[in-house]
Amino acid sequence: MEDFSRTVPWDYDNNDCTLCSFRGGSCGRSCGYNQATNQTFCIPNNHGGHGPHVALIIGLCIAAFVILISLSVAYYIYQKFDKENLTRLKVEKFLAMYKSTNPTRYTYASIKKVTKNFKHKLGQGGYGSVYKGEILDGIPVAVKMLEISRTGDEFINEVVTMGRIHHMNVVRLLGYCPEGPRRALIYEFMPNQSLDRFIFPRDQDRKAAAPPFSMEKLQEIVLGTARGIEYLHQGCDQRILHFDIKPHNILLDRDFNPKISDFGLAKLCSRDQSAITMTAARGTKGYIAPEVYSRNFGTVSHKSDVYSFGMLVLEIVSGRRNVDPSIDNQSDAYLPEWSYNLLLIQQEGSDTVVEMDRDDVSEIARKLIIVALWCIQWSPANRPSMTRVVQMLMGNSDSLQIPPKPFVSSSGDQHDVVPIPLN
Repeated sequence: MEDFSRTVPWDYDNNDCTLCSFRGGSCGRSCGYNQATNQTFCIPNNHGGHGPHVALIIGLCIAAFVILISLSVAYYIYQKFDKENLTRLKVEKFLAMYKSTNPTRYTYASIKKVTKNFKHKLGQGGYGSVYKGEILDGIPVAVKMLEISRTGDEFINEVVTMGRIHHMNVVRLLGYCPEGPRRALIYEFMPNQSLDRFIFPRDQDRKAAAPPFSMEKLQEIVLGTARGIEYLHQGCDQRILHFDIKPHNILLDRDFNPKISDFGLAKLCSRDQSAITMTAARGTKGYIAPEVYSRNFGTVSHKSDVYSFGMLVLEIVSGRRNVDPSIDNQSDAYLPEWSYNLLLIQQEGSDTVVEMDRDDVSEIARKLIIVALWCIQWSPANRPSMTRVVQMLMGNSDSLQIPPKPFVSSSGDQHDVVPIPLN
């Protein structure tokens, strides 16, 4: 047998192969031989050779992701604090401008003392929470703590608007606290809470139904509310448009006198201004005038509050909530249509009132329904002013004309408009 080791010299002087052989091949490489150069060489494994590079790339990606998340969080925190600082500066600027008309200013420490560290909670809504408190010689107050997420606009609206209002049918703002995001508003305390607690006894979520009002008392509440809105529209240096008239925002004092509250969505304008501009609809669904949703129905003005008031009156008289007609499988008819059916107009021109859920349809109920239906006319031009509404409420129903349908019926017909003095 021929000795090939002499004819084919083998050079084992390859550090990589020697080291790999010493480690028992643990480096993931194999040894090879090049005849041309008579040298051994190390053959990299297809997978193991890229291992360190892949690990490095993954590590860099994770590090970059962590850095990106950290920067995003830092930017969010910076923006949040920067926005809060801008809001605080805006609030302080407006408060300084209207300093002469503003109510008493409180510190947050004083608010905690007034509410006994927020011990007695009266209620909660989208705006925040309301607590009972006491000021001076034990005078009860309601303290509204606004949510941190809210901007300063609603707080400014409340302070600037209500600070100049003094009317028996508008809740009085006694003080405020503008400290950072912990903003608070202090109102006179209304022991009987809101109107919706009394006019919707069928609500299943109520633990105990509130005692029903007589029709005479309901008329007093409607008239008082109308006078309050009339004052907002005509009794101040600037016209105040509330934009959120509804039962929940009508509070009742010890004697059940109505007081308008919650001016967070209010807008100010000159008394001779016939229209205002709005960038978005505001208010509560079911009480928002058609023109607030679409300018095709007309311009937004004080007549938008008149519409909301009309829907409020229909709910007061009927004891029913305003139902959205677009919802299927309703047990009750759409409230304006249901109310209009109580005032059916006969072909010969006489009108007939059909039976209500109550024992009888009084003259007061008939008058309230007629006034309400005038208020919810789709065209703002066909709605009366609040001054005219007060006059209609103080008169008798015989002097009132039946209004046209404030909606299009399922058959698509609509009564002709009956003229009525609107100013």
